[in-house]
Amino acid sequence: MEAHEAHEVGDRIAETGHGAPLGERLRREAAVIVGVIAMLLAIASLLGEAATKETINFNVLASDTYGYYQAKNERQMTLRLAADQLEALAASHPDWTAGARERVDELVADHRATADRYESDPAAGDGKKELLAKARAYEQRRDRAQHQDINYDYARALFQIAIVLGSVSIVSLSRPLLWLGCGLASLAALLTLNGLLLLVPLPFE
Repeated sequence: MEAHEAHEVGDRIAETGHGAPLGERLRREAAVIVGVIAMLLAIASLLGEAATKETINFNVLASDTYGYYQAKNERQMTLRLAADQLEALAASHPDWTAGARERVDELVADHRATADRYESDPAAGDGKKELLAKARAYEQRRDRAQHQDINYDYARALFQIAIVLGSVSIVSLSRPLLWLGCGLASLAALLTLNGLLLLVPLPFE
């Protein structure tokens, strides 16, 4: 049940109710309470949608960053292997001229410098060390958004049940049902607040 549907249900039931003054008072109270719960449901739904989007976005960012990290790692290994091969080749050819050996030494130094830069490059921020830190940060933000979304999911379910109970209490003139709905809505509000702040981890996540 969406928030606007809950408003309409509460209004229709309240308008069509006939009974004693006590019953009318209960209907008015229940209609107001259902409207408030519907508003809270709308808020929880918006927060849940935002948390879901964040979960997806940060998961994609983490995956892309790990992929970039892996590409850097493979390139680094290739450069170091090439440097080792050049050194071994130079060692096996003592007849090479000084110019040739100097050129090989330059290539080896360049390969090793590039490989070291792939390991860590604080200036560019795209070394393996920096990429790994970014990927882990994205994972942490993804996990936080997931925990938030779980809280919002349970909150939305409880808000919807509370709206149903409030609507039934209008028809049946049952104050206990209305209080039960209020209790569930209070628990849902706490879950919504916990989703925002993540103060308490849910045991069933």
